[in-house]
Amino acid sequence: MSVDFDELGSIFARRDGTNNELPPVLIGSHLDTQINGGRFDGIAGVLAGLELVRALNDLGYVTKRPIIVVDWTNEEGARFSPPMVASGCFVGQYERDWVYDLIADDGPRFGDELERIGYKGDKPCKAGAIDAYFELHIEQGPILDAEGREVGVVTGAYPSHGMRVRFEGETAHTGPTPMDLRHNALIAGARFLTAVDDIGWEFAINDGKATGSRLAAWPNKPGILSDTAQCVADVRHPDPVTARVMAEKMRRAAKASAAMAGCVAMIEDEWSWGGDIFDEELINIVRDEALRQGYNWRDIRSQAGHDAYHMAMHCPTAMIFTPCKGGITHNNNESCEPGNFLASLNMLLHAVVKRADR
Repeated sequence: MSVDFDELGSIFARRDGTNNELPPVLIGSHLDTQINGGRFDGIAGVLAGLELVRALNDLGYVTKRPIIVVDWTNEEGARFSPPMVASGCFVGQYERDWVYDLIADDGPRFGDELERIGYKGDKPCKAGAIDAYFELHIEQGPILDAEGREVGVVTGAYPSHGMRVRFEGETAHTGPTPMDLRHNALIAGARFLTAVDDIGWEFAINDGKATGSRLAAWPNKPGILSDTAQCVADVRHPDPVTARVMAEKMRRAAKASAAMAGCVAMIEDEWSWGGDIFDEELINIVRDEALRQGYNWRDIRSQAGHDAYHMAMHCPTAMIFTPCKGGITHNNNESCEPGNFLASLNMLLHAVVKRADR
């Protein structure tokens, strides 16, 4: 395979077809992980693409269209928020220079770090003509494992809305400063994240979820009120209208939390994804392979974020889920056995070849 990387460091490994003028079929996921683990989340999808190419090489079989295996940069957003910025930039959702200017908690700038590690490429981060995109991923939930299923055919994604909010207050001494004169950004952020959690419980009966995932404050030291705080939160619900209602409640909670703490709230960034975004023809190809090969499968919806969500805005896209033990994920105990991948790999192989030979 010929290998190169683009302006945001995403790696593309290309296997030529018999007609390289045709738009390629892409197989992708990510190699970056969360800080407390994730040995299979994303990584399984990249290795699945390589395993598929190895299988074709072993057979001496060349598809009509080229096949490209992709490793997307910064899917998790663990160091640079928001997540999925490289695939988002690839399809025009983000500007390259905006991504370059993202700042990590420890200070460095995204573009500078790419240059430091030698992955700030010259290839434009811009999607050209693509025939289809496939992504294999662990479910990251307990359904397939609990039901004893071998594989999941992903039909869509929970509509999700997220935001990064900045609260600004004023530093002051924790002792002599009267309560009515305080502008504690840390408290504004804490109130906001608690309010977001309450939104999740309000809609939990119908599988709604709301998460306060981050609170970073400064100076964040004993004896002093913090004058800045940054929060990241999101809401998810299977019904798109309800998800939008939850998102609006989250926006209002940011303003209300700031007011209660005598601070100012600024929404620095918002993102949305999910819904019925995957291609019906590709879904049927994957589902037909599950039936043809006799696997114990089910239709399933994704509840996490994936690069496939951005790709679905540009080209026909499908996902395949493989079970993971207990649905444990973003955790050092995330676990899959080799046998868990047998069904998904075989379905991916035949679905990709069918599409690449069109």
